Amino acid sequence: MKQTQRHDAIIELVRLQGYVSTEELVTHFDVSPQTIRRDLNDLADKNKIQRHHGGAALPSSSVNTAYHDRKIMWSDEKARIAQQVATQIPNGATLFIDIGTTPEAVAHALLNHRDLRIVTNNLNVATLFMGKEDFRLILAGGEVRSRDGGIIGEATLDFISQFRLDFGILGISGIDSDGSLLEFDYHEVRTKRAIIENSRCVMLVADHSKFGRNAMVNLGNMNLIDFLFTDKAPPLGIQKIIEQHSVKLELC
Repeated sequence: MKQTQRHDAIIELVRLQGYVSTEELVTHFDVSPQTIRRDLNDLADKNKIQRHHGGAALPSSSVNTAYHDRKIMWSDEKARIAQQVATQIPNGATLFIDIGTTPEAVAHALLNHRDLRIVTNNLNVATLFMGKEDFRLILAGGEVRSRDGGIIGEATLDFISQFRLDFGILGISGIDSDGSLLEFDYHEVRTKRAIIENSRCVMLVADHSKFGRNAMVNLGNMNLIDFLFTDKAPPLGIQKIIEQHSVKLELC
């Protein structure tokens, strides 16, 4: 197994179990303890796991991974999700596009559409759409986060609440085993709720790494969304909750 494949597999094991010992990883991958320690150190440096003596656990639930790292993590999966979402958005539609790297991937996938009207609190999305003369782009006001170009705050909430749009494209930091939608920033959660309340159809876009991932602020449960677009089938417990709330699951 190549190092990059092993790294992805380690991350997946940590997410599934919460904690994995070094000895367990050595046995699982049939490699030396030194190799596993190097792997864990590399992954910890990228904030993909939290290194512990004798093993590894999920990263901190209070701090998100750096924007640049999130941008390149699971990029192929995010692109597939984005393309599938784009097929559901007709020309001439109105939509919110949220903060996050997966909503940004959706924005890229929409560049061949015509006559869209977009409200966004994401500077990266606004910059991408500036050259589309047939798009009507409306940028929310508020405080700009320097780390990722997100716009949040009371002014953002007031601004978003003025609109009623066809689609809301939302990202999320984590989906707990009980279906709770989790984020790292309380202010960002409030903005997402405003988007949900003012969208006729809410589309959550999340790659498989978000299942079981911890974050400290609870946005709400699956009943808030209409579609979940992801690249792999969710764990069975989450699938049952999705069915319970009549959410349409789209595997990409």
